[in-house]
Amino acid sequence: MARVLGMPLLIEGEPGTGKTDLPIHYANDRGLDLEVYPVGSKSNIEQFVARFDHVKYLRDSQIEILNAQREEKGLASKLTTGNRNPESLADYVVKGPAAIAYSKPNSVLLIDEIDKAPREFPNDLLYALSHRKFIMPESGEVIEISEKDMPAIVITSNREQELPTAFKGRCIYHYIDFPDKEVMAKIIEKHHPVLDEQVVKVALDVFYHLRRLGLERAPTTREILNWLKYMSDIAPKEAVKRIQGLEGIGALIKTQADMERVARMLGANNAAFGGLN
Repeated sequence: MARVLGMPLLIEGEPGTGKTDLPIHYANDRGLDLEVYPVGSKSNIEQFVARFDHVKYLRDSQIEILNAQREEKGLASKLTTGNRNPESLADYVVKGPAAIAYSKPNSVLLIDEIDKAPREFPNDLLYALSHRKFIMPESGEVIEISEKDMPAIVITSNREQELPTAFKGRCIYHYIDFPDKEVMAKIIEKHHPVLDEQVVKVALDVFYHLRRLGLERAPTTREILNWLKYMSDIAPKEAVKRIQGLEGIGALIKTQADMERVARMLGANNAAFGGLN
């Protein structure tokens, strides 16, 4: 739907639900070029589209002057600018993921974890994307693409902060639910194919029990995979005992308050996890 309408696809969901993997696999499956922009707290539209490297331009301009002076003195050797020419401003334009993706018809552009960005970034981003045209700084080069050839733009968010209503209104929205036990078992099998079935079953029981406790930060897919990797070299019967005893719980629980909550629950009912198998 997003491809047909030429609109960005905004994907939200808990960490570990495959938001980032979706556009990566989409690009791989269809043999399309993929450009990725990982969003951070200092992200801005210049990084995303393109910026002019003023420092490099100034340095190369000075090198040209020095080379002219060396030539006047009869010196044969010259300082190099790396084949850049200060008279060609396009040589100093550093294209970001957006400009590169717009130069490749029907490519895929992933804007990952937009909820980490400064508040103004989503609105600036929306304006930039809606025009389907970028003008490169200083050089004036125009990169333009038709709606038909637009990149497939996928934007992911973990909802660390709410996105502007106007921004969400201009996107196709999709929420990925957290995997249930059956799906998670398949994910574990893909990453740890030789793990004992009983070890996986008990680990899943504990994992989803923890997720039902209403913790500050519920354990995610990555964390159960790490926990089982820790258990993978232990004999199955011993691994089951350690899992029920919550050995290595720091792989799943990530805040002190959650640790204390689990400890209180275990203190009130020592069989809380031992009876899950």
